[in-house]
Amino acid sequence: MTSLDWTEKYRPQLLSQIVGHNKAMEELKLWAENWKKGIPKERAIVLYGKAGIGKTTAAHALAHEMGWEVIELNASDQRTADIIEKVAGSASRLGTLEGSNVKRLVIMDEADNIHGNADRGGERAIVELIKKTRQPIILIANELYDMSAGLRGACKPIQFNSVISRSMIPVLKRIAEAESVTCGLGVLENIAENANGDLRSAINDLQAIAQGRTNIGPEDIITGERDTKENIFKVLAKIFKGTNITEAHRATFNLDENPEDFIQWVDENLPLEYTDPADLAKGYHYLSRASIFLGRVGRRQNYNMWRYASVMMTAGIVVARAHRYTGFVKFQPPSLWRKLGQTKSARQIRDSTAMKIGTHCHVSASFARSQLFPFFRLMLNNDECAPRVAALLALIPEEIAFLTQSKSATKKVEKIYEKAQSLVEKETEYEIELFGGFGAKKLQKEEDEIEEKPQGKSGRDVKSQSSLFDF
Repeated sequence: MTSLDWTEKYRPQLLSQIVGHNKAMEELKLWAENWKKGIPKERAIVLYGKAGIGKTTAAHALAHEMGWEVIELNASDQRTADIIEKVAGSASRLGTLEGSNVKRLVIMDEADNIHGNADRGGERAIVELIKKTRQPIILIANELYDMSAGLRGACKPIQFNSVISRSMIPVLKRIAEAESVTCGLGVLENIAENANGDLRSAINDLQAIAQGRTNIGPEDIITGERDTKENIFKVLAKIFKGTNITEAHRATFNLDENPEDFIQWVDENLPLEYTDPADLAKGYHYLSRASIFLGRVGRRQNYNMWRYASVMMTAGIVVARAHRYTGFVKFQPPSLWRKLGQTKSARQIRDSTAMKIGTHCHVSASFARSQLFPFFRLMLNNDECAPRVAALLALIPEEIAFLTQSKSATKKVEKIYEKAQSLVEKETEYEIELFGGFGAKKLQKEEDEIEEKPQGKSGRDVKSQSSLFDF
């Protein structure tokens, strides 16, 4: 039996071979067809959804089906503005040797994880790239709202939902037959169920269980089964719909959520489930007690208190219910997370600005945020000081906009940034002249003249020329 990764060996080559995403495939195909008519209004799309459900596979299958070349830039590559321009930028503008009708598809993976020093300026470069591109661009992300608002707004979003288990079974059956593996009754069904919507994991599980075997029975799944986590929605159902407090509490033991995150889930869905005011009040009473224990964990670092918080937000919510509620209620993820995702980019700009100010002033970023921002805002709003401050701190346009409290695309921000870049170039040229071969001799001559003549008259104060950024 071959040791080749089955997820790669049996990766779909056509959109029609991808299961569980019919609506997404239709949208993807329609977007690609629009490129045949010229440059469409929506030049880029973002495929988003949990890992392992076929987003990257769909992008490559589309390219194969359309006859497009592929230029891929993933998270293992540095995604600075320069690299994006060199790799993706040139690919998005130029034609190919085969002719102008052959498109180049630019694929950028993990678009929701472009941040930090390694990706400095990359996010802004991608937005500019999308505006000017003459070639199709596909971004891939797990969480749509972890992307910046500007990047989200530049793309058409296409959602990939989890693959249901019954859609996985035909795929697993086809792979098992191709590998000459006979599966017993219920084997493929169990593997699909354990994958929790992740088709890639289901295929990996099948390969792991089938290693060294030609026949797989239900008893073999025990050794090859992954340690799957309890589904958050099933746990919420046991809390809001169930009557057994022990079962509700134990359901959280195998949940891949810590108590600080889980309380957000309960808080978001409690008013959706408990419509009686008395039940709702009791529910929030127990939830507030859980919040107190979580606060003590943070202050005292005593994680034993997690158990008390867990009891309050599970068993407490169950006993708070005096009425039995029927009907389906769709559980919602915490809205706080969505709001934090929407403001993530702004908070990153705030923190990077504070770090630069703190480093220059030899204080912490926290002190810079709370105490120094007002002073630097005054300087950035002064036409004379602004370019020199921006150059001194190496501020990017988004950071300048944050301090001036304006939009990054304003002419004022661009003017400050351009003047700052000009000052940096002049400073660099001066340093080269000053410390270069001839510059060193010139400096020595000037120093000799200073020793012979008083400063401020006919001599030259070298120190005053040491930096273009001196105030």
